[in-house]
Order: sequence, then structure tokens, then C-alpha cells
Amino acid sequence: MEVSKLKLVNKLLIATALALPLSLAQAADVKIGFVSIAKILSSAPQAEAASKRLEQEFAPRQKGLVEAQKSLRKQEEKLSKDGAVMSDSQRRNLESDIRNQARELKRTSDEFREDFNLRRNEELGKFQKQVLDVINNVAKEEGFDLVVNDGATLFASPQVDVTEKVLKRLTSK
Repeated sequence: MEVSKLKLVNKLLIATALALPLSLAQAADVKIGFVSIAKILSSAPQAEAASKRLEQEFAPRQKGLVEAQKSLRKQEEKLSKDGAVMSDSQRRNLESDIRNQARELKRTSDEFREDFNLRRNEELGKFQKQVLDVINNVAKEEGFDLVVNDGATLFASPQVDVTEKVLKRLTSK
């Protein structure tokens, strides 16, 4: 039984050695490309446009939050400055108002952050789909067998970097 296993291992090694040059020859014909998603996100006009849309959409709410924070700070300053000369009921009422304002501000801030993140993710999703479509088109037109991004790539030669081609197409849209 031992001899038959040894013969099988030898046959597998011989078959692998014979197939290796064939697979290396096929690998030489593979065309690989690289795309820097980080560069596209920072340079493409669509990313900048999405950022401006988000800024315009959320600016009024951001301004309201800043005003609420200022109002809360004024109330806290009033308590620290005048708290010693206030009656107990006035001080308790002011402290209660401060707690209520702080709770409301936290709730509003949390809602703002959640809404902003949802919208940002929507915009990013649309943009990522557009980028993926352009990358796929460039890969097909230029005959690439594989295109990788910077998320898992440790090194990419400038010869395989197609980021500029993708950016040019995104800019022209």
C-alpha cells in the first residue's frame, strides 16, 4: 500500500512539473491593470459635486445645531455666573432648562449625523457604481484580464495604472 501511494505522489509531481511551463506561458499573456480608488474619490468632479450637494442640503440644519449649542452655552454661563444669587426655584428651573436643552441638542445632533451619513452613503453608492462602470469599460476596451484597486494591492507599477484613463472619462461625463 505504501508503494502505491509513493507512485501516485511521483505521478502527481511529474504531471505538475509538465503543466508548469504551460501555465507560465499562459500567465505571460495576462494583461493586468491597477486603479487608485482613493485618487478617483479625491479628484473626480462627480465626488466634488456630491460633496457640494450634501453641504447645501445639510447647511441649514448644521447652522441650527450651532445656534442651539450657543444658546445652551449662554444658559450654562448664566447659571455659573448668577447661580449663587438666584433663588432655589430659579436655579432649579434654569438647571432643568439646561438639561432639557442638552437632551434636545444631543437628540438633534444624533439625527443630523444619522441623516447625513445615510445621504452620504447614497451619494457614494451612486458614484461608486459610475466609477465601476467606467473601469469595466476601460478594461474591456483595452483588453485587460484583471484590474485591481488599491484596497488590497501592495505594489502597482505605473505601467499597469489606468487611474488617469478612468479619471479622464469621469471628467468628460
